[in-house]
Amino acid sequence: MQSKNSYLDLPVLKEKEITLALKREDLLHPLISGNKYRKLKYNLQEAQNLHLRTLITFGGAYSNHIAALSYAGMEKGLATVGIIRGEELMDKWQDNPTLAMAHQNGMVLKFISRAAYRKKTDLDFLLTLEEEYGPFYLVPEGGTNSLAIKGCEEILTQADEDFDMVCTCVGTGGTMAGLINSSRPYQQVMGFAALKGEFLEEEITKMTTEKHWKLISDYHFNGYGKVTGELVHFINKFKRTTGIPLDPVYTGKMLYGLLDMIKNDNFAKGTKILAIHTGGLQGIAGMNLRLKKKKLPLLHI
Repeated sequence: MQSKNSYLDLPVLKEKEITLALKREDLLHPLISGNKYRKLKYNLQEAQNLHLRTLITFGGAYSNHIAALSYAGMEKGLATVGIIRGEELMDKWQDNPTLAMAHQNGMVLKFISRAAYRKKTDLDFLLTLEEEYGPFYLVPEGGTNSLAIKGCEEILTQADEDFDMVCTCVGTGGTMAGLINSSRPYQQVMGFAALKGEFLEEEITKMTTEKHWKLISDYHFNGYGKVTGELVHFINKFKRTTGIPLDPVYTGKMLYGLLDMIKNDNFAKGTKILAIHTGGLQGIAGMNLRLKKKKLPLLHI
């Protein structure tokens, strides 16, 4: 399945003589959208090849990955279990749009403490899950593994070879690694980190041997899931201007950073840039609940 490229018509692009297209991976599927569709493709096939009927994964309260896996499991007739970070959610998950939807899709939700969550990759912890739920196929938090990278390598097509640069948002690094692997050596792949921490560059290095990439860490807005009024204003204005919705955790930060860099002459005139819309729009409803509590402007859906 391939997505279309939408060319943006913005004053700053005309002024700086930059071509910017947005690859609409968010339109691949209503609920298994963007990079989650890519990451799950081969993992679901592998689970079925191994004759494992239960998928177990990990995530936070508003996780795109949890939402996507719950629906994908329902479509494939597989049982799904989500290990959710934060015991405080146990009695109020019904008020959380992401978790309520995952439950509606048939996912069993297991809430654990943050201390226990940090042990999610320990063998002893995984064995307790097997005792509780039986044999299962493990999909890592965020969905990134070698099969996920393989899926993300299919985002780019021959039609994208004319671009000088490919940009993506970065959470676990799997999507970026896939893009690096499948891009041409003359294309620079630029990743916009959605969270704080120097570890991301090291993680990406583990996933690819290619060198034509760069990680930008200046536009995470103080950390993963952190949103400011300025970012909300940008996302809402982008939607009004282009008709394209962005999510506040990933794509909103990437486009904010990319357009800021264009405005500040970080790219030569005539540069052709392809930015990947990785989806994640299901998280807007939950983010608006948080913004309302903080008395901040809401995101337009």
